[in-house]
Parts: sequence; C-alpha cells; structure tokens
Amino acid sequence: MSVGHIARVFEELELPTVAYGVQAFSSRMLPMSIPRLVLTPELMGKTLGRPHDEVTQRRYLEAGLELLEKAAGSPRSVEIMD
Repeated sequence: MSVGHIARVFEELELPTVAYGVQAFSSRMLPMSIPRLVLTPELMGKTLGRPHDEVTQRRYLEAGLELLEKAAGSPRSVEIMD
C-alpha cells in the first residue's frame, strides 16, 4: 500500500513515477489512484515475469517507459498487460 503514497509524494515534487503490480491485486491498487500503473498477469513476487524471461520483462518495462513519456499530459494512466 505504501507504493501509492510514495508515488504521490514524488509526483508532488514533479518527479513522474510508474508503479507495477499484479492484476490479482487490481481491486486494491486501482482505488489508490496511483498516477501511472502497469498491471501484469504474473504471479505475486514475479510482477515483471519469470527469471530470465527477457522478452516478457522488456515488454513490461517498455510499457512503463511509455507511460512515463506521456506523464506530462496525463495525470493518471493504467496499462493492463495480457
């Protein structure tokens, strides 16, 4: 839960953030209004994918970077990966 609070503090300092979470917890994460959030279908503890799965990990990281590029024009963005 502290991820949302930390993100808001950084955003108040004009430092854009991206948080990652697993879709299983979307019902808890979405109400926190995290400024930019990437939700993945992975298991808890492996939010960015399995170890050594570079293709999946890169896909998730690129999704987060795309949200950061749009940070100035979008106060809240959620990317749900499948």
